[in-house]
Amino acid sequence: MLDQASVTINPGERIAVIGANGTGKTTLFKVLQGELGLDSGDCQVPLGWRLSHMAQEITEVKRSALDFVLDGDHHLRALEHHLLVAQQAGDDHAVADALGALDNYHAFNKRHQAEQLLAGLGFAEEAFDNPVGSFSGGWRVRLNLARALMCPADLLLLDEPTNHLDLHTCYWLEGWLKQFQGTLLFISHDRDFMDGVATSVVSFEQQKLIAYRGNYSQFERQRAERMAQQQAAFEKQQKQREHLQSFVDRFKAKASKAKQAQSRVKMLEKLTLNAPTILSHGYDLSISADGRVSDPVISLHDVQLGYGEKTILSHVNVSLHPGTRLGLLGVNGAGKSTLIKALFGDLVPQAGHVHRGQNLKLGYFAQHQLESLDEDGSPYLHIRRLDGVARDQDIKNFVGRFGFSGERADEPIRHFSGGEKARVALAMIAWQKPNLLLLDEPTNHLDLEMRESLNFALQQYEGAVILVSHDRYLLNSTAEEFWWVRNGRVEPYHGDLNDYFQELLKAPKASQSPARHTAAEPDTVVDKKLQRQARAAEREKLKPLMNRIKKAESKMDQLNSDLRNIENELSDATLYESARKERLQVVLRQQAELKSALDEVEIEWMDAQEQLETIQSST
Repeated sequence: MLDQASVTINPGERIAVIGANGTGKTTLFKVLQGELGLDSGDCQVPLGWRLSHMAQEITEVKRSALDFVLDGDHHLRALEHHLLVAQQAGDDHAVADALGALDNYHAFNKRHQAEQLLAGLGFAEEAFDNPVGSFSGGWRVRLNLARALMCPADLLLLDEPTNHLDLHTCYWLEGWLKQFQGTLLFISHDRDFMDGVATSVVSFEQQKLIAYRGNYSQFERQRAERMAQQQAAFEKQQKQREHLQSFVDRFKAKASKAKQAQSRVKMLEKLTLNAPTILSHGYDLSISADGRVSDPVISLHDVQLGYGEKTILSHVNVSLHPGTRLGLLGVNGAGKSTLIKALFGDLVPQAGHVHRGQNLKLGYFAQHQLESLDEDGSPYLHIRRLDGVARDQDIKNFVGRFGFSGERADEPIRHFSGGEKARVALAMIAWQKPNLLLLDEPTNHLDLEMRESLNFALQQYEGAVILVSHDRYLLNSTAEEFWWVRNGRVEPYHGDLNDYFQELLKAPKASQSPARHTAAEPDTVVDKKLQRQARAAEREKLKPLMNRIKKAESKMDQLNSDLRNIENELSDATLYESARKERLQVVLRQQAELKSALDEVEIEWMDAQEQLETIQSST
C-alpha cells in the first residue's frame, strides 16, 4: 500500500486524508494507533500524546448512551474509580484527595459536555438514558463519534465521520472540529466538509503520501499543477530515452561507434524513470432515462404517512414533473426516507392518494438495497436477472463502465467493499433506464472519484431526481429546488443551502420543532405596560450573567487568535531544526499555557450559560 512514503504532520493541523478506496487510509490510522507494525521505516508520535479514534464497532450494548459517551474520557473514569475505591475502604483522606482531583479536572462539567455532544449529533434528550443496544446501526456510528470527541486528545483520528449523519449534523460537526485545539486527521470523501475543516491534505498517490497546504479546493488546484508538471517531465524524459535508445540501436554494431553506444547504454541505465500521470479509473456511470412519461410524473394528494399507529407526515400535497431536480432537507427522523419509500411504493399511505403517471419507471437507491444484493451473485448475474434476453457481451460491456471489467464482472460480490456494492446497485438502476430517480444517501461508501462520476452522471441525466444527501457538493450540483421536511409537513424551501445553514445557525431548535402559534383566549386581557416593565426587570436580572458571557466570549476569541498564531509558527518546518531548539520549547510552552487558559475561560462561559438557561427556563 505504501512504499518509501514519508510525511510530517505539525501540531494543531487539521488534515484531510484522501485517496481511492483500498489505497490504505484506514491502514495508516491503524499504524498511528499502534495496531499494525511497519515492514520498514518508522512512525514517530510525540511521547505522552493522548490519542482518540472513532471505533468501528460497539460491544457495550447495555450501557446507556450517556454513560457510553462519558466512557470516552478515560481519565475521568480513572478518577471516579479512585474515589470509589477510597469510599469503599473508608479512607477519608483518600476520599478528599480523590474529590480534589475530580474538582481539578472539572469533572462536574463532564456530564453536561457529553449531553452537548449527544444533542449536537441529533440525539433527543429522552434518548440519553436508552441502552446502546436499542439504537440502529447509523445511530451507533454517531455514538462512537461522540465517544471519540469526548476523549481529551492531542491527536484525534476520525474515519468517515460524516457517514450516517444528516446535513444539519454535518454542519454541527464541522463547527466543532474547527474549534478543536489538538491535531486532527480525518478520512473523508465529502468535498465541502473537507473545505470547511481541513487546513492541509495528505493524499495517497502511487504508494506515496503527498502533503498539500490548504483545504480540498486548494489541494485540487495544487495537484492539477503538479500533475501537469509531472506529465510534462515524463514526456520530456521519454523523448530523451527514445533519442538515446535510437542511437544505441543504430550504432551498437558499428566498431567505430561502439564506445559512444556503450556510453549511451550507461546513460540509459542511470536515467531515473519519472512516473507518468496516473489517469482516473474511468468510471462511466451515465444513466439514460426513458422519455415516455406523463406530466406530472407522480403526485401525492392529502397523503398521511407513518408506521403502524404512528404518523410521521400528514397533509402531504406535492407533485413531480418531468426533469424536476429536487433535494430534500431536514434532520434525521423528520421523514425524508419515509417520503421516498411512499413515492417508490414500499410504504402504503395511512390516508390520501398517490397518483403515478403513465410509463413511470422508478430507480430507487437506498442503503438497505446494498444489504439485499445476492452475496453469491456477480455484477454480471445481477444484471442478467433483470434482463433474460440481452447479449452476454452487452452486459459485460455495461458493467465494465461501472468498474467491473474482465474477471471482476463474474466475481461474487461477497467480498466487495461497500463502494463496490454501491456501484453494482447503481448499475442495476441504470440498466432499467428509469425516468424518476429516488436517491437516499447514495454517496455513503463512495470515494471521491466515484462521487465525482455520480455527480457528472446526474448532471447529464434527463429524468427527474429526488435526492437525500449530507453531501453538500452533490446537493448543490444536482438539485435545482428544495423541499423542507419538518414538523410532520413537506414544504417548498425557496432558499439555497447557504440560506438553510444560516437558518439552522439562527434557530437550531426552531428548525426542528418550531413553536405552534395559538390564538389567545377571547377573554384574555394583557396589560401592555406591566408586560414591558416585567421584561425590563427580567433583562436587568440577567444583565450580570450576560456581561460574564460576553466577557468570556471576548477572551475566548483573543485566546483562539493567539493560539492560531502559535500554531502557524509551529507549522514552520524550520522551527524543528536543532539551531532553533530553544525557540521551539518557548512556543510549545506558550501553546500549553494558552490551551490551559482557554479551558478555564470555556468552563466559565459554560457555567454562566447554564445559569442563564436555568433562569430563562424557570420564567
